[in-house]
Amino acid sequence: MSSDEIEIVGKPVKDMYGTAMGKVVGTITAIDGSIDTVGIDCGSDVLKQVPFEQLVVKEDVVIFIPKWRLDSHRLLRAKELALRRLKALMNLSAENEEMKEDAGLIHEKYKTQLQSLNETEAKIKDTLDKRKAELDEHLKSVKMFLFDAKVQFNSDEIAQSKFDSIKAQTAEIMERISHEKAEILNIQQRIADLSLDDLPTESPKQQIEESAQSYLESAKDEEPVLELPEVPQNIEAPTEVPRDVETRDAVHNYACIIAQQNKKPDDTEPGDWLTRMQAQ
Repeated sequence: MSSDEIEIVGKPVKDMYGTAMGKVVGTITAIDGSIDTVGIDCGSDVLKQVPFEQLVVKEDVVIFIPKWRLDSHRLLRAKELALRRLKALMNLSAENEEMKEDAGLIHEKYKTQLQSLNETEAKIKDTLDKRKAELDEHLKSVKMFLFDAKVQFNSDEIAQSKFDSIKAQTAEIMERISHEKAEILNIQQRIADLSLDDLPTESPKQQIEESAQSYLESAKDEEPVLELPEVPQNIEAPTEVPRDVETRDAVHNYACIIAQQNKKPDDTEPGDWLTRMQAQ
């Protein structure tokens, strides 16, 4: 019997959310002596066999990790790495035309791995959805017990102390369910965020050229168009003025402008000058 087996036997087992599951009664070892499976006494559920990889051995307790959590985190790590490699490969082949033929072979290999991961992903998604449905049913049961306890308390069937105890224990269970559901939702979101849509489909140089072209086209579209006014249709031609009259009017207008420019600031109006002359 290995030292790990001696340390684990007899210890209480709880899940990672704090729920008591039972205690370890024994182990099954592999041919090399390492622990392969752990037997847990779960009371009415009799003996439950759990893979050792799903257990974390602490000093005074053994913590059970649900399989969906291990599988989903394993999937996330594998898919993130595969997507990063695909992105790097596509960037390299886009920057160097000579590498496209060699990169195509590795590209197909990564594509095959992604397809396999997608099949695993579909199974994990189904497991997560089922677990969420189970938690919703558990939550309904807990709320039913809590509500019934409120009815018993208000009808004076149970004392305040007993009602407080029921309320505290049901609140603890609901909190554990809430924590597990939050983790499931977080993992589902992380899986949904991993997509092939983030991979570049064209070289950076081509992207820059297309961006510049689209900018020039948009600038051209936004250039203001000057619209000339339409020529009026029904306008009578001006009456011709004799040339000598035009010349005389022009000279008169010019003389008025010169006089206005040479006028001093303190000059008075012609009406005031005439008044002074008459007074003298």
